Amino acid sequence: MMVWNPWHGCRKKSEGCLNCYMFRRDEQFGRDSTIIKQTGEFNLPLIKSKRGGYKINCLDNPVYVCMTSDFFIEEADKWRDYIWSIIRYRKDLEFKIITKRIERFYDCIPEDWGSGYHNVTIISTCENQIRADERLPVLLEIPAVQKEIIHEPMLERIDTEKYLSGGKIECVTCGGESGDNARVCDYSWILDMREQCVRNNVSFVFKQTGAHFRMDGKEYHIAREYQMRQAKKADIDFQRAIENDSIGETYSGILMQLSKSKFRGHFTLPFDMRKYCREKGLDTVKTHAFDFIRERLAPAVIDNDGKQTPMHGHPVFIAQHATATCCRDCLQKWHYIPKGRKLTESEIIYVVGLIMEWIKKDLEKYNKDNQ
Repeated sequence: MMVWNPWHGCRKKSEGCLNCYMFRRDEQFGRDSTIIKQTGEFNLPLIKSKRGGYKINCLDNPVYVCMTSDFFIEEADKWRDYIWSIIRYRKDLEFKIITKRIERFYDCIPEDWGSGYHNVTIISTCENQIRADERLPVLLEIPAVQKEIIHEPMLERIDTEKYLSGGKIECVTCGGESGDNARVCDYSWILDMREQCVRNNVSFVFKQTGAHFRMDGKEYHIAREYQMRQAKKADIDFQRAIENDSIGETYSGILMQLSKSKFRGHFTLPFDMRKYCREKGLDTVKTHAFDFIRERLAPAVIDNDGKQTPMHGHPVFIAQHATATCCRDCLQKWHYIPKGRKLTESEIIYVVGLIMEWIKKDLEKYNKDNQ
C-alpha cells in the first residue's frame, strides 16, 4: 500500500477525532493542525524516477489519499479538481478515499464522475452508532463503484446489519484507538461486527487492537508496535465470496491447451511477481484481477483493444497473456466469447477464475522445482 497526502491539516468533526494521531504528531513539532495546506506530495502520482517510470506504480496499490486530512474538507475545494485529474489519469492505481465528511460528496466530485471512477473506493468512517446512522445512509446512496466502511477507532458495539444487507458495501474494517489516552476497544464488538459481515457476505478486516484493548472482561495496554500484529494473530479476517457457484468450470483442460501454444506457453511469473503474490496474498491479487477485467476487458467498446494489457507491471497482466484473456480478439479466438458486447458477470468471473488458476499453478510449479 501507499499513502498520498496532497494536503495536510484538518478540523476535528466527531467523537472519533478526539485523540487523532495527526494532531498528536503535529503537536510534537509545534505545528497547528487546523491549518490546511498543500504538501510537497501534491502531485506525487505524476512524479517519475530517474529511470523514467512512475515513483508510484501498480505494485504499490492501493493508494490511500489524505491520511493526514480529509479529502472532502472545505478548505481543499480549490485544489480538488486537479487531484481528480491525476486520479483520472493514473487509471493503473487504486485510490482509496476515507472520509468523515461523506455528506459533502456531491459538492466535491468532478463533472465526469458519472457512476464513479473504477479506480476509486469511497470509504466512510463510523466510530459509533450515531455516526453510522448519520453517514451510512448517505454512503449507500452515492454513485460509487466501490464502497467500504471503517470503524476506527471503534468506540462501541455498532449495528450495521441494515446497511450491509443490500450488497453495496464491499468491506468493513475495524480497529482500536492508538495513543496514550486511547479509549477502550472491546473484542466482543469486533467479533459482533465480523458476524454481521459474514451473514451479509461482506469482507471483514480486523486492522489493529488499539492501545487499550479489552477481551473477556480483561483489559490490556498494548504497545504501538504490537497492535497490528496482535490483530493479525487473531486470524478473524473474512473474504467475501465473489465466485458464482453455478459456473462449475474446471480450468485444467483449457490451461493444458493454452500451454501448447508457443506464445502462450512461454509465460511465467518473474521472481518479483511471485514475491508480490506471497506478500499481498492471492485474495488481493484476485481483487485486482476483477478490477482490471471490469475496466480493461469487459466494456463493449474498447478504444485500444489489443493494447490494453501490458506485458509487465502486475501478475494479472502476465497471466492474461498466458491465458489469452488480454484482449477481446484473444477472448473470442480462444474462449468463444464474442466481441462487440459487454461481458456478462458470469463471463467476468470465468476470466478471473482462469487467471487465478494459472497464477496458482505457476506458483506451485516454482515451489516444487525449488524444494
